[in-house]
Amino acid sequence: MDSAADARFRDLRSTVYDYLDLVLVRCPRCAGPARVFRVPGDEGPGGRRLFATRRLVCGGCGLSRTSGGVPATLPHGAAGPGTDPYFGRPLQLRRETRHGLLWAYNLDHLDLIRRFAGASLRERAPWYDTGRKMTLVARLPVWVQRAGNRDEVLRALDRMRAGAHVEDGGA
Repeated sequence: MDSAADARFRDLRSTVYDYLDLVLVRCPRCAGPARVFRVPGDEGPGGRRLFATRRLVCGGCGLSRTSGGVPATLPHGAAGPGTDPYFGRPLQLRRETRHGLLWAYNLDHLDLIRRFAGASLRERAPWYDTGRKMTLVARLPVWVQRAGNRDEVLRALDRMRAGAHVEDGGA
């Protein structure tokens, strides 16, 4: 462990929906890094941000697309296909391991998984405390949650972070 803070992880009850405002993907035209983000000012029908209009922008080739009311397609749990829910593009932050595919929507999502995987003491939110029974970390694949796989998971997460190309500005 790097520090005493890494020894403990407390689940803040975040869900996958908390990480969908910015999704790092591969561009459909040049296969370079691109971003999918919520169009500024669009809060979605009834204020539900999950259904707000999204824009895909590539800083490399200049591609820009808008989702145009396409509903989000979320994977079943964290063991999903590793694509963004709006355009179906492969995520930039993904790494195949011997146990399965490890992925994150953005760097904040990646950091949450890393803090969880690196912690020797993992405190989950009590199921009776709120209406959220299945938080993001509770939905992680079992192989990510196992302490025996900690080193492999952390190596994969570090490689994903090192390979991340994020442009400034935009969203």
